[in-house]
Amino acid sequence: MAIAGRSRKRGDVARRFGCNIETVRHYEKIGLLDAPDRTASGHRLYSADDEAQLAFILRGRQLGFSIDELRGLLSLGGSGSEACGEANALTQRHLADVRAKLRDLARLEKTLVAISAQCEHDGDGSGCPILEALQAGPEGQ
Repeated sequence: MAIAGRSRKRGDVARRFGCNIETVRHYEKIGLLDAPDRTASGHRLYSADDEAQLAFILRGRQLGFSIDELRGLLSLGGSGSEACGEANALTQRHLADVRAKLRDLARLEKTLVAISAQCEHDGDGSGCPILEALQAGPEGQ
């Protein structure tokens, strides 16, 4: 059982970290966040370690790590060189994915700029280049 005064209920923890109670519940349900101690009446009490684990998860999600990637990072546990090497390898793979998404977004931006520039808004009834580009489908790019 957690020490009174050093533990918080789920709602307090969620407020402290600026997330929804359901978010905390979800991470527990899928086993990403360890189940906290409970009071005799069944209330969950989150220790400082539980809160640190939740902070790790939330920060990882902000950085775009998937649930499986976070599961892998959490399983590394320690801060030894082997754990650090594995964490770096996983982070490098994630970084490569982020860079690929950035390239895709740059291509998307270029396409949107091009079709938007074709639109003259003159209302001459000759059609809309944006709608025509969308109707052309993916092969019309």
